[in-house]
Amino acid sequence: MRRLYRSIYLAVIASLVSVVLITGAVLRFAAPINPLGQGFEFASEFVDAALPAADRTPVEQAAAVTRIASRLRTDVSLFDADGRLIAATGAELRPPPPHARSGSFYDDRSGPAWSLRLTDGRSIVLRAQRRHGNPIPILVLSLAAIAGIVAICAYPVVRGLTGRIERLQRGVETLAAGDLGSRVRVEGKDEVARLAESFNRAAARIEQLVDAHRLLLAHASHELRTPLSRIRLGVELLHQSNDAKYRASVETDLDELEDLIESLLFASRLDATQEIAAAETVDLLALAAEEGIHFLDSTVEGQPVAISGDPKLLRRLVRNLLENASRHGAPPITVSVEPLGRTVRLDVIDHGTGIQTADRERIFEPFYRARRDTPGTGLGLALVRRIARLHGGDAMVLERPDGQTCIRVWLATSSRDGAHSRVSPIVASA
Repeated sequence: MRRLYRSIYLAVIASLVSVVLITGAVLRFAAPINPLGQGFEFASEFVDAALPAADRTPVEQAAAVTRIASRLRTDVSLFDADGRLIAATGAELRPPPPHARSGSFYDDRSGPAWSLRLTDGRSIVLRAQRRHGNPIPILVLSLAAIAGIVAICAYPVVRGLTGRIERLQRGVETLAAGDLGSRVRVEGKDEVARLAESFNRAAARIEQLVDAHRLLLAHASHELRTPLSRIRLGVELLHQSNDAKYRASVETDLDELEDLIESLLFASRLDATQEIAAAETVDLLALAAEEGIHFLDSTVEGQPVAISGDPKLLRRLVRNLLENASRHGAPPITVSVEPLGRTVRLDVIDHGTGIQTADRERIFEPFYRARRDTPGTGLGLALVRRIARLHGGDAMVLERPDGQTCIRVWLATSSRDGAHSRVSPIVASA
């Protein structure tokens, strides 16, 4: 299997090599380099040297050429108007092409040479000696050295990046193998680090959902045994005696079983729900009043307030609160709806004996019941909290000085962008 870090590293090296090759090709095959600065230097020194006239003897002209070459430390050749060599010092240079302009460069046998045409038709040609050298090999070697340094420095960076990706891959494979506690270490502050954080959040969510379903299945299997056993016993008694009392008992157990199954399916759907699919505007006070008429000794009061949410879920929330107060509390039951800025407070108060401090948080756990002999499945308040949190709020038990039981639910109205923001009960109550 090809490693990602090798691909990235080879791509970096290939890019550097391409830069070196293209630069070398341009320097080799493009037009000759025209170092104007060096040319002006030659011109100024040449004026100072002042060649003798063309009719002077070759010895005098050769002496002047030698003097110029010594002063400029260059190879110098002097040609007449027909291109014949008059004098030369250092390596003999070729005469400039007939079409060459004065002060231009042309390619000599050993590198670029600079020619200057005099007013009397003569031409003097100069070429830098080894101290100037040919810049092309030096430049190519410099680029190669830079490429080598970059290659050495890029390796740990590329390897470190791909190493984190490989560790993230191993974490995903471990999670896929069934280890739901698998997490990866978050390193750095770049995109790979954010990917690792997203993976850890997703893994934690998956572990939470799987644990919730395991717990749900364990409790469901336990809770289903009781009504099924009673139904089995009632059916056997009906076979022996066609008593209406046994028939009513069986029907009650069937209703309880149906309610339990419906609650289980509803809880499972809420676990899989991350946001409200189709939010509508709901008058919470009117909805509470509609549900309150089904319960004796219940009163609904407060102010009308419209919130954005799922009407079916909100109706289930109010109904579960009223059923919990009716089963485990004492009449009368009071439902209070009060808007507070961008939040709504829903209180359901009964005149029961209250809830013990140790149970005020646990009653929102699925299947938890403070006493095993109390009716119900233990899912009502757990569903209330899930629905409230889905609507950007929460549920809690409010401690009252009169000892009455009060379940308080906070719900968020829709924000500017249509999404719900989580409401802190402590902040909201303040």
